[in-house]
Amino acid sequence: MRVRVLDLDASLLEQPTLRSAVGRGDVGCVRLRDIGSQLRLVASRPALRELARRLADDDRASDRAASVSFVGSGDFHHVTAVLLARLRDPVTVIHVDNHPDWVCWPRTFNCGGWVSRALDLPHVRRIVTLGPCSQDLSFPELKLANLQALASGRLEVYPWRREESRVLRGYGEGASHVSRGGRLIWTTLAERNWEDFVRTLLATVPTEAIYLTIDKDALREADAATNWDQGEMPLDHVLRLIERIAATRRLVGADVCGEYSPPTFAGVGRRLLSWLDRGSLARKAPWEYAQNEITNRRLLAAFRRCAS
Repeated sequence: MRVRVLDLDASLLEQPTLRSAVGRGDVGCVRLRDIGSQLRLVASRPALRELARRLADDDRASDRAASVSFVGSGDFHHVTAVLLARLRDPVTVIHVDNHPDWVCWPRTFNCGGWVSRALDLPHVRRIVTLGPCSQDLSFPELKLANLQALASGRLEVYPWRREESRVLRGYGEGASHVSRGGRLIWTTLAERNWEDFVRTLLATVPTEAIYLTIDKDALREADAATNWDQGEMPLDHVLRLIERIAATRRLVGADVCGEYSPPTFAGVGRRLLSWLDRGSLARKAPWEYAQNEITNRRLLAAFRRCAS
């Protein structure tokens, strides 16, 4: 697997580890800052086309089919749907995140709805979301969640720690939920044995190929500093997940987002969306930025071990 930085917001190349690796040529870099503000939160169509063109150029320049892409802020998580569209084989997506990103309307490429855009792709057979603790799971119908995908089994959501969600309709029973009496009862992860859960999960996914997408806002604040509210998953769980996927399935690609970066928006609309979603962003302390680099270094080492 090759490793590359998608340089959308400068957050990654400010980290000495990745900056040095790019300088040596050990890690590739796709320069995208000039369109980053047009891709943040909600992607414009021209910016999406330009992103796809530059990714295609980068793919042609490499002799390795599979990539690990470090993307920057979680504001760009919908880039995952663009990366998935470049695959051809049937694939299961394992999605680590504090947010389910499952909004089904409007049908734009946005960081809160990219899961629904990925499920539009015929070769994406299932998406499995691990780790949400956020309020997105409260009254999900009112927040336009793609609960039909949950009911059909094409989407599974395993919160880290979560009370039941109130719903108006029934959504059946699946591996990650039971719908009963106006409630979605979730299969949560905090109290489960992680090794047993991952073993069972990987034994039941419908494809040999797996794509892994990680938003570091799923992690405890001790492990990451992000632009969003954060969950409680330990980084060691994610590292072990990477190892188990590589040992038992075919890892065809991965991406990592969730850096902290001061957002630069193209237009008032994106700025308003940001404020409605998360309010004002408090600036992080320097030691928190340093923790992001340590976490990326450990993730990078885990992917490289798998590739070898």
